[in-house]
Amino acid sequence: MNYSTLYQRSIADRDGFWQEQSARIDWRRQFDVVCDDSNPPFTRWFVHGLTNLCHNAVDRHVIHRADQPALIHVSTETGTERTLSYGQLFVEVQRMAAVLQNLGVVKGDRVMIYMPMVPEAVIAMLATVRLGAIHSVVYGGFASQVLAQRIDDAAPRVVVTVDAGSRGGQIVPYKPVLDEAIGMANRPVQQVLVVNRNLASVTMTAPQDVDYAQARHDVMDAIVPCEWVESNHPSYTLYTSGTTGRPKAVQRDTGGYAVALATSMDQVYDGQAGETFFCTSDICWAGGHGYIVYGPLIAGMASIVHEGNALQPDPSIWWSLVEKHRVSVLFSVPTSIRELMKHGPEPIQRHDLSSLKHLFLAGETLDEPTSRWIGGVLGKPVVDHYWQTETGWPVLGMARGVQPDQPIKVGSPGVPMVGYQVKLLDESSGKEVTEPGQRGVVVIEGPLPPGCLQTVWRDDLRFTQTYWRSFRGGKTYNTFDWGMRDAEGYYFILGRTDDVINVASLRLDGREIENALLSHPGLIEAAVVGVSDELQGQVAHAFVVPRNPVHVTQHQNRIALAAELVQAVDRQLGSLARPASIHFVHALPRTRSGKVLRRVIQAVCEGRDPGDLSTLENLASLQHLREVMAIG
Repeated sequence: MNYSTLYQRSIADRDGFWQEQSARIDWRRQFDVVCDDSNPPFTRWFVHGLTNLCHNAVDRHVIHRADQPALIHVSTETGTERTLSYGQLFVEVQRMAAVLQNLGVVKGDRVMIYMPMVPEAVIAMLATVRLGAIHSVVYGGFASQVLAQRIDDAAPRVVVTVDAGSRGGQIVPYKPVLDEAIGMANRPVQQVLVVNRNLASVTMTAPQDVDYAQARHDVMDAIVPCEWVESNHPSYTLYTSGTTGRPKAVQRDTGGYAVALATSMDQVYDGQAGETFFCTSDICWAGGHGYIVYGPLIAGMASIVHEGNALQPDPSIWWSLVEKHRVSVLFSVPTSIRELMKHGPEPIQRHDLSSLKHLFLAGETLDEPTSRWIGGVLGKPVVDHYWQTETGWPVLGMARGVQPDQPIKVGSPGVPMVGYQVKLLDESSGKEVTEPGQRGVVVIEGPLPPGCLQTVWRDDLRFTQTYWRSFRGGKTYNTFDWGMRDAEGYYFILGRTDDVINVASLRLDGREIENALLSHPGLIEAAVVGVSDELQGQVAHAFVVPRNPVHVTQHQNRIALAAELVQAVDRQLGSLARPASIHFVHALPRTRSGKVLRRVIQAVCEGRDPGDLSTLENLASLQHLREVMAIG
């Protein structure tokens, strides 16, 4: 099938198209209206239909797939592996649901999940939506103060946690951090359900703290039916930002989300029932919600839940999992691939990757050298795609399940996916940018397709003012990303609209400078930030990670490479885009999801407090950055 034809139908015959896609999931009661957009931007999908996310992810597969693997948990941190079939998952989810019921959880209650990548975390998510409750999964690296803010915002009846996790071989406490956060929070937490992994000693305080192993033992034969909820009933909230002030949580519905995920698993990812899907994200991020938990399970696939990273115990770990579990679709982030590049192709090529159909990458800009390197090593299609926590599933991509021969353009995340009316608007005038190669703000015309955020949790005004008031009319969703489109309709993401560097009234795009720097084969990563300057307003500072650090140990070698990098920028963007300084660093400060913390780099350059660092993955990178700046 020609994808362009399918896409055009999804726009021209919106209701008819989504009526067809809705058949991908089970409904207890059919909906009356496909799309109710009578109160924009608060769109409702599949109105009055009754369904349940857990039923569609687990229960409906038990008849035909009871013995098929559903979750494959691999912890390279603890050296353990555990596989749950759909039949076993069905039983375990009901046990967890019964425990939550005994703790007072009912439809509409919130359950906060503060856990690492363990099977019980996924089981808790599924059990929560089984009851019609709303889960809020929180990143395990948050400090107690940030966690307390989320407790106050979500007001959970129960928090599910563990004694500890492990990261890079280091024990990471969870329960003590949660205890401290509960003490700081203004809203009380009635119950804490603790999964004890025996990684660290844990203090249990009755009656608030409940041991999951004992509670589970008391409900081994539990039968807990699904709570059928209206399609627009919230399934979860997920925090996107807000480390100062009130947090901002995306609120997701049930029916629209299930339909969108089912559609994307087939049309975008080409994932088929019985195959294995491996998303290397974490369940605390939108990618983990959609493509570790709900998406693969709704599609009847096995999903790998990996506690660990791409390099430990060695750089072949992911690829050994692909071989062992016959992974057909791998979904990761460019940062991880750049880390693997440092170790060469051998750790990848030593494994049988014949089962792998595609490698999908998202979460940040995929530069051309990284894309070409991993594509050459794998000999498989490398598919860049673009989406946000707010959208919940891909906005731009390549529909590999619809048109496998659709040409891929390196550097582009592709074309709009079904249902998304993507446009470019001029930042100042709000007029549509139609000429190929011209830059504009990436926007989506409302209504957003199924699966996107309903609102900001408990804050409709913030939802409308943040996303829908940038342009006249209030019916255009702002992604806050710059983009351009070529003559064939392929989009290119140029960076956040707040990444612009103003040098003496000249507006420079930091991402364009980064791409020019990365065209040099001696670099593996680059970040460019605008730094305050009394004379010019701002100047561009570049922080680059060399492919081989040995090559820049000597001062004269650093000077030579810096000169070559300046020449690369001159050739591609002109001398006006030259960075004022180029700094060589071992690594860039990133969140655990792979995003470069440019605000932190900028703050260090300007001698400011970088603010909340709870999402920072590697504190050593920050210390090294400070040392580099101190040396000058």
